[in-house]
Amino acid sequence: MPELPEVEVVRRGLERHLVGASINSLDVLHPRAVRRHLPGAADLGAQLTGRVVTQAQRRGKYLWLVATDGDDDALAIVVHLGMSGQMLVQPCDAPAEKHLRIQVGLSSGLQLRFVDQRTFGGWALASLVDVEGEQVPDSVAHIARDPLDPRFDADAVVTRLRGKHTEIKRALLDQTVVSGIGNIYADEALWRSKIHGNSSCDRLSRESLHGLLRNATDVMTSALGQGGTSFDALYVNVNGESGYFERSLNAYGREGEPCERCGTAMSRIKFMNRSSFFCPKCQRRR
Repeated sequence: MPELPEVEVVRRGLERHLVGASINSLDVLHPRAVRRHLPGAADLGAQLTGRVVTQAQRRGKYLWLVATDGDDDALAIVVHLGMSGQMLVQPCDAPAEKHLRIQVGLSSGLQLRFVDQRTFGGWALASLVDVEGEQVPDSVAHIARDPLDPRFDADAVVTRLRGKHTEIKRALLDQTVVSGIGNIYADEALWRSKIHGNSSCDRLSRESLHGLLRNATDVMTSALGQGGTSFDALYVNVNGESGYFERSLNAYGREGEPCERCGTAMSRIKFMNRSSFFCPKCQRRR
């Protein structure tokens, strides 16, 4: 599933191509793409047609577009990318993608296309609510700020982490504690910090936790600069291009390869129905 850097790359592309454009038409080509919008496909099209896209926003891994009518009534189009969702901006005459699920005609002459091979993703409408002075969809209101947010409070997050008697990696993946960090960047930040993912939060010092959050920020910033991490053709930006940060990964996916720091063979263990990659020498469990 895309993490913060990948979603931010998509958000920037949508902001560049969509803001200021009106929605002239909306066609839902697969019902699962709007299953989270309970009133259904016809209602989604009726509510959005004629509105103007005014913003492309993100919190952590959550992405939404703001669409406003002439009376400044704003709705959020919350986009769940799932495992394979793509938000593509295409010319109207471009051939339809094999797994095209939603097609939106824009006043700019372009089309916004939601393509989703595995149909785990989808769109839904949400009302905007005020959370700490910012307008966010009500379905996203419970999501914490991410480390790249200018208002991210590292001290508060460290205090919350130290109060948890759970594995540090599990806490990093909890989007209500700190958002945007998924399996890949959690492993990378833990490797940089020399912390085993199964270490208990309440046994780690404030200094160690601050360092971990800084490393998470650094690794995601680096990934963002390289267009994100793409292991296959499923994650692409709005132009259909893949990111290339996977060439810079030090931990994730490197089982059996030498640690870039000490040369020890990297290990993999099962964790929360997925895999964790770490150096058994550099990241000893305390």
